[in-house]
Amino acid sequence: MALIVQKYGGTSVGNTERIKNVAGRVAATKQAGNQVVVVVSAMSGVTDSLIKLAKEIQELPNEREMDMLLATGEQTTIALTAMALHALGHKAVSLTGAQAGIVTDGVHTKAKIANITPKRCHELLDAGHVVIVAGFQGETPDQQITTLGRGGSDLTAIALAAALKADLCQIFTDVDGVYTADPRIVKSAQKIPVISYDEMLEMASLGSKVMQSRSVEFAKKFGVVFEVRSSFNDNPGTIVKEETKQMEDVVIRGVSLDRNQAKVTIAHVPDRPGVAAKMFRTLGNAAINIDMIVQNVSAKGEKHTEISFTLDKAELAKAKKVMEPLAKEFGAEGIRTTEGIAKLSVVGVGMRSHSGVAAAMFEALAETGVNIEMISTSEIKISVVIDLERAEKAAHAVHEKFGLGKLK
Repeated sequence: MALIVQKYGGTSVGNTERIKNVAGRVAATKQAGNQVVVVVSAMSGVTDSLIKLAKEIQELPNEREMDMLLATGEQTTIALTAMALHALGHKAVSLTGAQAGIVTDGVHTKAKIANITPKRCHELLDAGHVVIVAGFQGETPDQQITTLGRGGSDLTAIALAAALKADLCQIFTDVDGVYTADPRIVKSAQKIPVISYDEMLEMASLGSKVMQSRSVEFAKKFGVVFEVRSSFNDNPGTIVKEETKQMEDVVIRGVSLDRNQAKVTIAHVPDRPGVAAKMFRTLGNAAINIDMIVQNVSAKGEKHTEISFTLDKAELAKAKKVMEPLAKEFGAEGIRTTEGIAKLSVVGVGMRSHSGVAAAMFEALAETGVNIEMISTSEIKISVVIDLERAEKAAHAVHEKFGLGKLK
């Protein structure tokens, strides 16, 4: 008997017919002699609808109350999924994140999992139940409901698989694996059979919608091998695992495009030690994640500089509110914000042992007439900020430049 954790995303449980389809898959897994833990997201569109309702009440709602509101989305799905399994004659119990033993820190809307006590899950599994857990949520030690941020159901599934010592973790979504690019944007994109944690982590953090980056990081830390596959067919998916030497033979594994980027620029900032530290400490204390940072080099004798950084567009209003008092304190000329940008990235562990990747990427963009605004690199990725209107064209060009449409 194997213990299997399965996670189903919002599109997989988007309506009652799809929930019945999920119940059928889960029932088949159970009938094959396995213990099954199911993690589900809110039905597609529900979280966005709840956020819209909140913003109709208040532009920047209280984050504690946002968690109370958003947690209801997954709780609806777990109950409906349990009912669907009952209709098929199977024992099933739905649990909130807190009931499943998921303990988090106190950072509302972006909580981190501190601990999981899976005793109740084990007891229910041993009693023959399918255990259905609400993704995306947990509870602090002082019983405050928290949510784990966008894509947090992936993290719930990976963390439960680690805590339960599951034999297999499957992430079911609306695509049948990880592709060399978003197939909805780049039609020639190919499915990747096996990918390393590091490559998947970079692709997730750079805009790939398949997996949440924190969940991949958690899987790497605890050695949870998982498969990304479709809930709408039985095709093999993509296995995500530790890097092997053969993986370095592929220079570029994939191209990611993030169209939800924004840029903040603080003009005429005093060029002295401690200014940048205070600025980014303030943003960090507000739980705002910063991506690229560029500080213009001051001309000789100049005592001021300009600092720009990028972040998720959803964080822009919050970042501006946090930075305005600091800009006044520093005597800066003001804050400029830009929303019409995208981040395009190439990823591959093979970049460690192959040269010329940056040159090839920049050539592809130049040949397409796309200007680069900012550049960021790491050992296995290169990212550029470009104009949003030309982003899809740029993604096609870069994908073609590295021959990713011919993946075998």
